[in-house]
Amino acid sequence: MEKELKRNGYTVHLSDPILYVDNEKRKRSGHMSHAMAEFAPGKIIDFNSNCSAAIYQGHSTFGFLEYRISEDGGKSFSEKRDFPYSLEQLYDGIHTVSLEKAVALKNGKIITFCLLNDAHALCEPWWEPPVCITSDDGGQTWSEAKKLFSHNGRIYDAILHKDIIYVIQFCNDATVSFLGNKPEHVYRIYESSNGGESFEELCIVPTETMGRSYASIIFDAEERMHLYTYHVNAEHDPDHLVSDDYGRSFRYEGTCHLAKGSRNIQTAFINGVFVLHCRGEEINRNKFPLYTSTDGYNWDEGEFVDKTEFGTCFYSNNLLLKDNDGKERLLIQYSHSYYDKNVNVRHMWLTIEKTGTQEREQK
Repeated sequence: MEKELKRNGYTVHLSDPILYVDNEKRKRSGHMSHAMAEFAPGKIIDFNSNCSAAIYQGHSTFGFLEYRISEDGGKSFSEKRDFPYSLEQLYDGIHTVSLEKAVALKNGKIITFCLLNDAHALCEPWWEPPVCITSDDGGQTWSEAKKLFSHNGRIYDAILHKDIIYVIQFCNDATVSFLGNKPEHVYRIYESSNGGESFEELCIVPTETMGRSYASIIFDAEERMHLYTYHVNAEHDPDHLVSDDYGRSFRYEGTCHLAKGSRNIQTAFINGVFVLHCRGEEINRNKFPLYTSTDGYNWDEGEFVDKTEFGTCFYSNNLLLKDNDGKERLLIQYSHSYYDKNVNVRHMWLTIEKTGTQEREQK
């Protein structure tokens, strides 16, 4: 049954969860790797991982990547296809591949950002920089892998804004921990204005990185870039930075309060409203919190929009789409435990309905 979350000046509409990948049926798992992109109007490429349900109780990247194509805006999807590069790496036995983010340009080119995991560990350390693989024909064929980044570490977000690609990487190879633990562990912002052929470093983000990891970037209606980073010792209060010059410099705006926790933040900006979904704090790790905000600073108390009997799930991503009439809708994809740390993949649709005069919250 659809959920309605009433807010000041708008209502959030959420569909029932939709089973997208039934790993339970095939006795597999599938953490991370929720990349999605719209490469032509109504045409979506959607990735998921096909991983062992036995290694690390199903919470590892030991496996390969699949993807499906939708030609009707996400209403239906094709049969699965294997992502060739991930199979090559698995067969070599040195790395496995994760794919958390992808973008698509106006000309239809799909650009994927692939993380090379240690094949013999849960996922980290990351001994090599991420690589990019592209497709010019809607995922029918793929390019060779290109190393376009100099630093080891995980790309946590990649977005397209006015046909320019922006990427944030946490430069930590995770030999000790995926959390920042050395001075050289920093967030770097990159841009590509040539369709992903190369990336230019815009800045090292001037923020504390000890105990940090996950990050999300999003533009608002005034062209400001908002950046949110995770702090292991302050799961309710992620750091918030803002850039007025497209990622070339940032100012620290303090912390945001997210009442139900904020692991692995994912953000969107839909119909003038910020949306944030993530993994919950430790006490609520079996629940999927979602928050909204009118300004990106002040967030509501959040709602648990899905839950499971087990924890270690709710890695997620989203894709903003437009219908033919211009109305925006958000496709949210996330992992959902069916046993222990083994997960299926679910979809949920979100729309925002304006319901009156919206009072902009003050910072």
